[in-house]
Amino acid sequence: MIRTLFSPLKIGSQTLAHRIVMAPLTRMRAAQPDNIPQLINVEYYQQRASKGGLIISEGAQISPMAQGMPVTPGIHSQAQIDGWKNVTDAVHKKEGVIFLQLWHVGRISHSSILNGNLPVAPTSIAAPGKAFTASFDRTEFERPRALDTKEIPLVIEEYAQAARNAKQAGFDGVEIHAANGYLLEQFLHSSTNQRTDYYGGSIENRCRIVIEVATAVSQVFGADKVGIRLSPFGVANGSNEEDPMTLYSFLIKKLAALNLAYLHLIEPRASGAGQEEVNHQNVPLSSELFRPIWPNILIAAGNYKPDTASAAVENGHVDAVAFGRYFIANPDLPLRVKKEHLLTHTTEQHFMVVTKRAIPITQHLSN
Repeated sequence: MIRTLFSPLKIGSQTLAHRIVMAPLTRMRAAQPDNIPQLINVEYYQQRASKGGLIISEGAQISPMAQGMPVTPGIHSQAQIDGWKNVTDAVHKKEGVIFLQLWHVGRISHSSILNGNLPVAPTSIAAPGKAFTASFDRTEFERPRALDTKEIPLVIEEYAQAARNAKQAGFDGVEIHAANGYLLEQFLHSSTNQRTDYYGGSIENRCRIVIEVATAVSQVFGADKVGIRLSPFGVANGSNEEDPMTLYSFLIKKLAALNLAYLHLIEPRASGAGQEEVNHQNVPLSSELFRPIWPNILIAAGNYKPDTASAAVENGHVDAVAFGRYFIANPDLPLRVKKEHLLTHTTEQHFMVVTKRAIPITQHLSN
C-alpha cells in the first residue's frame, strides 16, 4: 500500500488524519510581565489547527532560568498553565492534536532576561554571535556559568515538572527540545561540553542528561506521548560536533530503547535554524541516515516543499514532515496541499510585529 501525506498515521497513542505537522516556531507574543500565553496565541494556534493534524508548539521555557528571548511563553507557573489551557482547548475544538515543546536555552540567553543572573551551560564557554536582551536589543553573548554536578538533577526535575504542567494544560503530549544549540545539545557536543564529571567526556556521558530527561518526562506522560527533536548536523547557536554520526547513532539507539512516540530530525540543509545559511555538501538526509536505527515514528523538518515531502513519505524515509514557514504564511496548509492550491510564500522581506517592534521573520522562525 502506497503511503501519502494524507494517509492516517498513528503516533504513540494518537491517530493523525494526515502527515503534515506544524513545526515549533518561536513567536515572542506572550503577555507581560509573566510570559503568559494570551488571546493572540490562542488565535494563532486555532487558525492552524486541523482535524487530526499535529501541532508542535513553540518552545516553552521550563523555568525562569530556561528563557532565552523576551516575550516567549513559559510552562512553569499556574498563570502560564491556564494560558496554555486556552490554546489547547481551541485546538481540540477543531479536533487537532497539540504537543508542547519543552525548552531550556542554556547559554543562549542574557542576564537582562534572567533577572540579572548569568545563563547556565555545561561549561563556561560563551556562544558566538549576539543575544537578545530584555529590551530586544542585540549584544554579545555573555560567558555562562557552568552548572554544578549537583544542579543537574534539579534541571531534570524542571523538565519533569514542566511535563506535569503541560499535562494539566491539556496538551496531548510533549516534545523535548534537544536541538539547535540549546542546553541539551550543549551537553551533547564536545565543543560546548568540556566537563570531567558524570555528564562530560565520553559520548555516553555527554548523552546522559538527554536520556535522563527523556526518561523523567516519559514517567510523567508515558513514552507514547513524548517526542524528541535533534539536529545532528546543526550549526545554529554555535553548534559544532566533529563526529556527529558516532554521537547521534549512539544517542538515537539509546532513545529507541525508551520507546518514545517519535523522533523529530532537522535536516542538514536547514541546520542553521533560520539564523544563517548553510550549504552542507555531500551530506545525505538525516532521515535517511538514522531511519535504520529508529523503530518508531520519524518526523523530518527542513526546507521541505509539498512535492519533496510527499516523496519522502512515499519512499519510507520519513513518516511525517514538519513545515515551518509554510505554516506561518498558510494557516490552512494541509487543506491547500490536499487541494493543490497555490501556497503563499515567506521571504526575508516579510516582517511581523512583535510587542510594537518589527522583527524580520527569519530571526525567529524555528525553535
